[in-house]
Amino acid sequence: MIKFDLHAHTTFCDGKNTPEEMILSAIDKGVETMGLLLHSYLSFYPTGSCKSLEHEQAFVKEMATLKVKYADKIKVLCGIEMEYFSPHEPKNFDYVIGSVHFFKVDGKYYAIDHSPKIFDESVKEAFNGDYLAAAEDYYKNVADVVRATNADIIGHFDLITKFNENNIRFDTSHPRYVKAATDAIDALIPYNKPFEINTGAISRGYRLEPYPSKKLVDYIKSKGGKLIMSSDSHHKDNIGFKFDEWSFLAE
Repeated sequence: MIKFDLHAHTTFCDGKNTPEEMILSAIDKGVETMGLLLHSYLSFYPTGSCKSLEHEQAFVKEMATLKVKYADKIKVLCGIEMEYFSPHEPKNFDYVIGSVHFFKVDGKYYAIDHSPKIFDESVKEAFNGDYLAAAEDYYKNVADVVRATNADIIGHFDLITKFNENNIRFDTSHPRYVKAATDAIDALIPYNKPFEINTGAISRGYRLEPYPSKKLVDYIKSKGGKLIMSSDSHHKDNIGFKFDEWSFLAE
């Protein structure tokens, strides 16, 4: 039985299923607590984020109705995934996952996880093709994500490796990368917020292991950090994806 999955998205942002469809699937899977998230509003990236602040409150209202409707079968939580660069403060959410999905260089935003092609183009334009410089910039913002978003959970810590399976673009054992990542962990540990072990890139076929990598999980544990499982599901079939295989990392 899956006790909880606190990271899943719906048709209110970039998910494939309605909130009710996600909840019904969670019930079928025996999930005890299901958290559904809305991506925070981003005026510079309306495609994958909340479309407007009015849309945000429509999501909150829908979730309030579903909480009551399915209260005898499952605990439903209404969350928001706050982007580091999101300018507003969310209201009426049960919890916040803080994430970094963009680089910001010279006032321009570049998507990190939209597609391999866009990622490569972003690094080429913003960092002259230096993937390690991109990683250093990324982790500088990740280190600050709890302060900036008031997060309860730290989202997909090493998202920058989404399109880097087998180190195809950069070497995650390089001293520059290791220092950037571990410095970010060191900065986040004092907040005492859990890092999510996120299986979303596995379900999408980009990675063979969750975020963060096992090496980074081991470092988080060595510093006394907390970890929880999350699926980052955008489809009802992927709720609790491979939790049975990877939950040992959170122990």
